[in-house]
Amino acid sequence: MEQAIIIAASVIAAGLIGAGASIGAGSGDGAVTSKFLECVARQPEQASNFQVHMFISVGLIESIPIISSV
Repeated sequence: MEQAIIIAASVIAAGLIGAGASIGAGSGDGAVTSKFLECVARQPEQASNFQVHMFISVGLIESIPIISSV
């Protein structure tokens, strides 16, 4: 009985951690993308440079929920 409670609590905790990481990554991706669009609107000639940095940032942000899931 005690072991079942521990397992159930562990599963619930893992779900909450994954959900929190996913929500955080989603809001982080939205913030990075909106800043990217603002930069491109101000300096269109630098769009390719900004795009590289945006993809690197989004990749790093997306690694957090993947790591927390594993």
